[in-house]
Amino acid sequence: MEEKFKFYAIKLSLICIIVFILQYFISGFTDLFILDLNVYWELWRFLTAIFLHGSLIHLMYNLFALLLFGSIAEKFVGGKKFLTVFFISGIIANLIAINFYSSSLGASGAIFGIIGLIVIVRPGMTVWAFGLPMPMFLAGILWMAGDLLGAYGFLVGNPISNTGNIAHLAGMLIGLIFGFFYREKRIFEKKSRIEFDESSIRRWEDFHLK
Repeated sequence: MEEKFKFYAIKLSLICIIVFILQYFISGFTDLFILDLNVYWELWRFLTAIFLHGSLIHLMYNLFALLLFGSIAEKFVGGKKFLTVFFISGIIANLIAINFYSSSLGASGAIFGIIGLIVIVRPGMTVWAFGLPMPMFLAGILWMAGDLLGAYGFLVGNPISNTGNIAHLAGMLIGLIFGFFYREKRIFEKKSRIEFDESSIRRWEDFHLK
C-alpha cells in the first residue's frame, strides 16, 4: 500500500518559522540551542541547531530549498524515509561541522542530504540549475563542486564566504549513501521533468555556494 503524502516538508518549514520568531523575540534563545562548543555537554544542540537561522534571508533561502527538494523526496521515497534522511543528514553534518566551525546553525546540512538522496533516486530528473536545464545528477555534482571550492578556501585560511560548506558536503554525502540504499532496481528511471523557478534557484545557489 502506497504511503500517504503527509507534507512533511511544509511541517518542518513551519517549525523553522516558529523557531525563528522565538529567536527574534526571546533574548538569549538562540544561544541556548545553537551549535557551539557547549555541545559537548549539551548534546541536544546537534538537533536543535538545524531549526535555527541567522537571518530572515538565511531562513527564506532554506525554506525555499526545503519545500522544493523535501516535497520531491517525500513523493519519491515516502515521508518516513524523507524524515530519516533529513534528520540523520542534519545531525551528522553538525557532528562534523563542530570540528571546523566555532558555531553554526541552519537546516542546510539536512537539505543537502535531501539533495544527495534525490541525486541517486532520480538522477535523470530534469531541473533548472545555474540558469540551465540539466539532469539532477549533474546539478548535484556542480553544487558539490561549489562547496568543495568553498571548503578548500576555508581550510587554507581564505574563505570566500561564511557559508558552512563542510557541513553541506557532509550532509550531501549522507544523502547519497541513503540514496543508494533506497534507490529502485532500475537506476535511470523514465525521464520526468520538474520545472524549477530559475531565478529562485539561482538566488539559492548564490546564497549557499558563493
